[in-house]
Amino acid sequence: MTLNNKLVVSASPHDRSVRTVKSIMLDVIIALVPALVASVIYYGPRALLIEAVAVATCVIFEAFSRVIMKREQTIGDFSAVITGLLLAFNLPASIPLWMVVIGSAVAIIVVKQFFGGIGQNFVNPALVGRIVLLASFPTAMSSWVEPLSWKNGSIDGITSASPLADIHNMIKSTGTSADIPNLKEMLLGWREGCLGETCAIALIIGGLYLVARKVIKPTIPLVYIGTVAVIMFIAGKGNLQFVAYELLGGGLMLGAIFMATDYTTSPITFKGKIIFGIGCGIFTSLIRIFGNLPEGVSYSIVIMNILVPLIEQATLPKPFGTPKKEKEEKAK
Repeated sequence: MTLNNKLVVSASPHDRSVRTVKSIMLDVIIALVPALVASVIYYGPRALLIEAVAVATCVIFEAFSRVIMKREQTIGDFSAVITGLLLAFNLPASIPLWMVVIGSAVAIIVVKQFFGGIGQNFVNPALVGRIVLLASFPTAMSSWVEPLSWKNGSIDGITSASPLADIHNMIKSTGTSADIPNLKEMLLGWREGCLGETCAIALIIGGLYLVARKVIKPTIPLVYIGTVAVIMFIAGKGNLQFVAYELLGGGLMLGAIFMATDYTTSPITFKGKIIFGIGCGIFTSLIRIFGNLPEGVSYSIVIMNILVPLIEQATLPKPFGTPKKEKEEKAK
């Protein structure tokens, strides 16, 4: 590189991107807007309130954490906003607001800031916040609200089996239950579930936007969802309807597109991304089929987050000119 007719020698990388953390986070926020709009349509003002509380508390906790830890302020990069949105998207519409605050505290303070802030956390903050809330308040986290029930003045959750549990029962019967929405309703989001996971179309639109903007690559989402499809096809003995319900039900689309692709907690190599996606798909499927919980997306992604260092160590390309171990041993 030359500057004012002088040769400037610097460390790699030499090809620098014009993209910044802030611009990338803004793209992710834009991609989440369709799912946010869908959540408000189906679950009313209560959904918007939960999302606002989650975002606000995440930003506040990050600001205070940076001040107390005497670190440079980072709320301007909008990463805390995304954590708040993703956390809210993983919660039911009837959850008490004070529980949302606890989830935000766990996600930002414990998972993110205790490990140094953005780029330093080894697991996805929003997912850990959801897991802690699910373990601490299982009743509140499994109280589902019917879509558009808010128009009748009711937003109280009904404690029942997860909607995904009813879908799993399909494999034991000859037909679909009356309680299970049809595939069109599943695609549009006309089903019970967490705020941001129900409308598959909204999530797919957001994912396509991120791919078009080159914020993410489609490798992990496609491999993740594809692995689940293959396993469920086998488990369902070739029942394609069962496979479709498994793909559209639960939080698979939300997790695969927006959380498994997190830069910090996913591999950087192509082979690593494939291994990561396959691992997420296998764990999700095993938990759904054999586990006590009908859903396994959150746990699967967190488990694979922990394994990322090992995956990268095994898949990182060797620098050109590096001698192979066999040659080194023979030389000795």
